Amino acid sequence: MRDQPPYLPPPEDVQEIGAPEQFAALAHPLRQRLLFALGHRPATTSRLAAQLDAKKGNVAHHLKVLREAGLVHIAETRQVRGGTEQYYQRTARHMVVAEPRAAGTAAMLAAVAQELDRSPAETHLTLRHLRLSPAKARELGEALAELVDGAEEDTEDQPVHGVLVALYQQAPPAGTTSSA
Repeated sequence: MRDQPPYLPPPEDVQEIGAPEQFAALAHPLRQRLLFALGHRPATTSRLAAQLDAKKGNVAHHLKVLREAGLVHIAETRQVRGGTEQYYQRTARHMVVAEPRAAGTAAMLAAVAQELDRSPAETHLTLRHLRLSPAKARELGEALAELVDGAEEDTEDQPVHGVLVALYQQAPPAGTTSSA
């Protein structure tokens, strides 16, 4: 008997996050970790609970919230020992927050911080501030997206690495006006 159904790519390549229920779903660290865990292949509630060292009931609840928010779906069901086993999958390979909000951004950064803390290998974390024209900022954003998208290897036997890419214009100090 197979441990895993055949890999089916998510139905969408990119999903834009913007609905209030999606931001609410992203506001819990375990849901963030579930989305990370489902980044490459579908998995059952039991497998996710074991992988994330969480209670199966907790994982099931959070998968339901993610499903209702349209961030995961059931990719396959199988009959197993008189029950039905459901394999969950992300609805998109990439999830992009079109208009980041403070609560959603904080939740995402908190989840990344947890992942960094759990990493068994050396991590790289850098914050830089650059002076860029709007055209140069757009060019940099496109180059970063292309770099990240092109970096992944198609081998299942390699460890998974998390990548967080953020490019934003820093807010001007209070009492000043921005020329951009």
